[in-house]
Amino acid sequence: MRIVAGEYGGRRLSAVPGRKTRPTTDKVKEALFSSIGPYFDGGRCLDLFAGSGGLGIEAVSRGMDHAVMVDRQYAAVAVIKKNIAVTKQPEKFT
Repeated sequence: MRIVAGEYGGRRLSAVPGRKTRPTTDKVKEALFSSIGPYFDGGRCLDLFAGSGGLGIEAVSRGMDHAVMVDRQYAAVAVIKKNIAVTKQPEKFT
């Protein structure tokens, strides 16, 4: 799994171990952000049931100012923190 495009494009992300979460594939992220990406001009993103945090990180990578990522699984929260560290800009994420 990776960040598809933008400021952090190409960086690898970790996935949540086990079968409780399924990461959004790169192909789906590409399609989603190709559709809504042109409307990004700053702002905040809410990534509910964030899993690995990939969608929130992708949104910030493509121009959002901040992403709030929420998940109730401890393993997912740990992976989100690890993936935020990959960006080297933790202040852009909550």
